[in-house]
Amino acid sequence: MGGSDRPEFEEFVGARSDALQRFGYLLTGDWALAEDLLQTALARAYQRWSRIRSDNPEAYVKKIMVNTWSSWWRRRWRAEVPTDTVPETPARDQYRDVDRRELVRTALARLPSRQRAVLILRYHEDLTEHQVASLLGITPGTVKSQASRGLARLRADGAFEKHELGQA
Repeated sequence: MGGSDRPEFEEFVGARSDALQRFGYLLTGDWALAEDLLQTALARAYQRWSRIRSDNPEAYVKKIMVNTWSSWWRRRWRAEVPTDTVPETPARDQYRDVDRRELVRTALARLPSRQRAVLILRYHEDLTEHQVASLLGITPGTVKSQASRGLARLRADGAFEKHELGQA
């Protein structure tokens, strides 16, 4: 990377790091892992900055994050065993919104990696089905079916009611 590219890269990092960190958190469910994931993606993007800066660098970094997380996820041994019962939910109080976000985050963490990535990109990042398909290297039909299955599982887990995200 040439010296003239560095300020442009630093500007990108300064402007988009928080959003990319949140994206990483939604993928991993863990702030520390999200930080590691973002740093790994930014290090890889930095090496290719002269080629990607004129395209859509944020989409490129997100693709690196999704691919890196997927490879981490596949390699990681899972000591946790899923159960058929959802844990007790806390009573509703003045912290209801925080509780709801935690419930959604927990339900997202239980989804298969592709379904989670599709839902995050489609509904949190507000990308079109075609953009998600392109980013993940799958067809728009797969995006639709994965989104449908993921939303059904989130509803079954009680993460949200039908009226909260529509009938998708």
